[in-house]
Amino acid sequence: MTENTPQNNEPLGATYQRGPAIMRGSMIPSASSTANLLGGDDHQDWRDIDPWRVLRIQSEFVEGFDELADLGPAVGVFGSARASSDSDDYHAAERMGQLLAQRHVAVITGGGPGIMEAANKGAALAGGKSVGLGIELPFEQGLNAYVTLGLSFRYFFVRKTMFTKYSSGIIVCPGGFGTFDELFEVLTLVQTHKMTSMPVVLYGKNYWRGLFDWLDGPVRKRGMISRIDPHLVLLTDDIEEAVHVATSTIPSV
Repeated sequence: MTENTPQNNEPLGATYQRGPAIMRGSMIPSASSTANLLGGDDHQDWRDIDPWRVLRIQSEFVEGFDELADLGPAVGVFGSARASSDSDDYHAAERMGQLLAQRHVAVITGGGPGIMEAANKGAALAGGKSVGLGIELPFEQGLNAYVTLGLSFRYFFVRKTMFTKYSSGIIVCPGGFGTFDELFEVLTLVQTHKMTSMPVVLYGKNYWRGLFDWLDGPVRKRGMISRIDPHLVLLTDDIEEAVHVATSTIPSV
């Protein structure tokens, strides 16, 4: 799908969101804010020079902190945007969202389709807090319909700060590069003591076992990492166990 392909009865095609701005059709930019930030183009106008970007970045932090400060206890649910609504992984994530809402714990996702939509759906339909932290991407449709509090970010690193600051635990469902990035971000912060200990649950043993066999095998044996603390990371196929462990550091849950 390209960004100009009409779908969901949108006559101008996909919706593109960049910060507070919503764009469609010919107004959709060819590069994202992150691509511009990391690019080497010396001919951009004043809005794209680095000192001005610092103010944009600062504004995203301020907006995120302001909106999420009173959220209360929350668990992040990560996973693929490509999971279909009839898949086992989708149904599992929806059940996770429902269980978290029943425990009065907010669900935080990336706000997109697939696993993210499923977790948001489970939380929202159970009457809970369903948070979506979206990101500016050329081929994504914005926040899913089950987000009850949504924020859209230009920059991945700001968005990931919000995930790690406001989540008391995370559940990682099967996913690709984006999911791996979010998983390793948390593991790195915990292992280097840059953040307090956070329970990390990986749902789907068959999907994740190979990765952790590799980490605990060749990677650790060559001295590249220390042993992964088994008290910090759980692999499970049990949805209720995943929710229980992810909420285990939240008082009175």
